[in-house]
Amino acid sequence: MARRDLRALYARLPHASSGSRDIFATRQDLLRSSGAITTIILSRDTNITNMTENEVLSEFRASEALLEGHFLLSSGRHSAHYLQCARVLMNAERAARLAMALASTLPRDLKQQITKVVSPAMGGIIFGHEMGRALGKDAIFVERPTGTFELRRGFSIDDDDQVLLVEDVVTTGLSSREAIAAVEAAGGKVIAAAALVDRSAGSADLGVPFHPLISLSFPTYDESEVPQELAAIPAIKPGSRAKA
Repeated sequence: MARRDLRALYARLPHASSGSRDIFATRQDLLRSSGAITTIILSRDTNITNMTENEVLSEFRASEALLEGHFLLSSGRHSAHYLQCARVLMNAERAARLAMALASTLPRDLKQQITKVVSPAMGGIIFGHEMGRALGKDAIFVERPTGTFELRRGFSIDDDDQVLLVEDVVTTGLSSREAIAAVEAAGGKVIAAAALVDRSAGSADLGVPFHPLISLSFPTYDESEVPQELAAIPAIKPGSRAKA
C-alpha cells in the first residue's frame, strides 16, 4: 500500500479512550514518516502505539527540532542543546503519533480516572489537545495574562474533575507546579502529570506522579556555571518567556 494510502487509513482511525473495546489489528508498520516508524499493536482494550526512544528522537531530528548552540531555557538555565517542541508538533500526524505513544504508557487505572486534560500556555497547548484526543477527554489550558496561571476563555474545572496535567517539556518543573496550583485553585484535583520530554533527568518534583514519553539528560548550567566555550557563543532565548 502506498504511503499516502497508509496516512489516509491512519487518519480515519478513531482515537479511543482506555475503556474502548475497539480492536485494530496491525502487526507491522502502518505508517512510515520522516524516517521514524510507528507501530500499532493489537490490543483488547485500546489502540496502543509503541515508540522507542530512538524513534521519538527521530521525530525531533526529522522536524529539525533538536538544536545545538547556546540557549537560555525558560527555566533561566543555559544549555548547548534545545528541543523546539513547537517544530515537532507543527505536523498534526506527528503530534498525534507522539500523544498516542505517551497515552499508551499511562497506567490503565490512571487513564480510567482522568476526566480532563489541562495544559499550560503556550507550549503545552498543542500536545495537551492531542493527549485529550488520545484519551477521549476534553483538553483545556491555563494561561498567564498577568503573570499567574488562570483559566480564561470560558474554560472551567468542576470540583470532581480528576486532571492530567500535560506539558511539552519539563526542565525544572516550576511551570508545571504553578499550573497545578491554578487547577487546584479552580477546584480540580491533579492526579498525575505527563510530558513529551523530561529534560530534568528525573529530578523534577511535580508533587504528583510524572509520566514523560522520553527523558533526556542534556547538561544545563546556572548563569555562573556556564562553561567558557559555551559562554563564547551569544545566548539565544527560544522559549516563550524568560523564566519558568
